[in-house]
Amino acid sequence: MFYHVKELQFNARVSKPDPAFATLLLEQFGGANGELKAALQYFTQAFAAKQVHPDKYDLLMDIATEEFSHLEIVGATIQMLLKGIHGDLKNAAEESEIMALLKGKASKEDFIHNAMVNPQFFNLSGGGPALSDSNGNPWTSAYVTANGDLTVDLRSNIAAESRAKIVYEYLMQHTDDPHVKDTLRFLMTREVAHFQMFQAALETIEPNFPPGVLQSDPKYSNKYFNLSNGEDVKGPWNEGKSPELGETWEYISDPIEHVRKTKGMTEGDEDKKLSRDPQEVEKKNKELSKKKFEEIKKAMPKGEAQWSKY
Repeated sequence: MFYHVKELQFNARVSKPDPAFATLLLEQFGGANGELKAALQYFTQAFAAKQVHPDKYDLLMDIATEEFSHLEIVGATIQMLLKGIHGDLKNAAEESEIMALLKGKASKEDFIHNAMVNPQFFNLSGGGPALSDSNGNPWTSAYVTANGDLTVDLRSNIAAESRAKIVYEYLMQHTDDPHVKDTLRFLMTREVAHFQMFQAALETIEPNFPPGVLQSDPKYSNKYFNLSNGEDVKGPWNEGKSPELGETWEYISDPIEHVRKTKGMTEGDEDKKLSRDPQEVEKKNKELSKKKFEEIKKAMPKGEAQWSKY
């Protein structure tokens, strides 16, 4: 049940109209990394978590609802940045506040240019925010990722919060309005907070690596293929121990020769000692499969199903 409170979570303000920045800010209203995407992504993911991870269902729904409130903040800010446009479009014979900004031929030509390349404000939405990105591309549910495995979804959310945070960081460089910067700083900071919440939630799920149930094949999990010309570059991603499985990285300097020699990775490694026993891997696959199956089966209610308890 949603209940709309008319006051914003953060008191968004603007100093003066700025249609150009309003266009940029659309990225966080209807863009690929915007607030609507985040709200619907977490909202959708929550359904699969309800029975098995009710605590994570609560987390996802809480953050999804906050993201809807952030969408309202962004929309309100866009509307304030467009102050006067709606009236101008409805009463073109009169000059209003936004028209006072258009002194001289250059300003008027710039206004006409904006109306042509960014028609969502000037020609299509009548001076209100549209569910599109800054280039006018309409919002699409293709932005939303929900895989039904919470360890996968939480990692997607950590990445989503990271992308949204950096977009706000970039946006702050394109406005000199102190009030708008305050709003963007608040929204950016909440992305950092959500990042930490999702990360903490992921750490409470054991095991959470690799994502899903099946383990990785020890014949291939520690190989690093040098697929770039030039000087070989070494780092913790291709030498020493791998961070999750603790395997020793095998640096393959000539991948083409290696693939040919092993007949497409199907022969030649039989005598090589593996860091993980394939039989133990298969045993773990079966144990984890059974565990996950029992978890879900146990969480499913018997008989009549009911979502809420009143």
